[in-house]
Amino acid sequence: MIETQEFAGAHKTNNSFLSPLERRLAPIVIPRIPGWIETQHLTMLTLVWSLLIVLFSALAAGNIRWLWLVSLMIFLQWVTDHYDGKVGKYRNTGLVRWGYYMDHLLDYVFLCSILLGYAFILPEGSRFQLLLMLALFAAFDFSTFLAFAATDKLKISYLKFGPTEFRLALIVVNALLINFGTKHMIGGLKWVNAGAAVGLCALVYTTQKKIWQLDMASRRQNAIIKTELKLEKPYTPVEECTF
Repeated sequence: MIETQEFAGAHKTNNSFLSPLERRLAPIVIPRIPGWIETQHLTMLTLVWSLLIVLFSALAAGNIRWLWLVSLMIFLQWVTDHYDGKVGKYRNTGLVRWGYYMDHLLDYVFLCSILLGYAFILPEGSRFQLLLMLALFAAFDFSTFLAFAATDKLKISYLKFGPTEFRLALIVVNALLINFGTKHMIGGLKWVNAGAAVGLCALVYTTQKKIWQLDMASRRQNAIIKTELKLEKPYTPVEECTF
């Protein structure tokens, strides 16, 4: 039997600062994307951008100005990642579940390429902080997908901060590294990780609280249904046995 129920992962909740601007741009940009560029092409381009990020970051170890090209790759990854699913919906491509899986998997590849790239540039003492950052950011992803499995709602922004703001922050960091060098980066990473840890704890607390409330609401609803069924069940008298 063919499943006709709409996949919940096709809809994302994004309340970030830049999401209103992105929604206004979408009707302008999407019809102008060439027809030979399909949704799967846009999704898979993240692999290309990620490989180039690692390459340009390695070159930046010798000349920090290569980070400008890293920032360009980050921007291009935003373009292809932001519009791949929207192009699929616009053209009714039908790759909803495939897009959900590959899009989020490649987002993790993109994150790894960014942190691997910084490992080429920053002093060796920063590598523990980079590893910790990878663990923290991966935990945000895990929480998002576990919450989606429990609620059928995919939320990709927290405290007005979403994927677009994250990429913009990376571009700003690259500009600071180019202009002021890397010597202050280790201290900055510690503060970023501390903030991410606090944010992760807040996210886990609020998420589990919402899921708890859903479970309690379901429990109350089930109790009401059972009570109604008992009231509707006709009474059957028990016949007395005679000897």
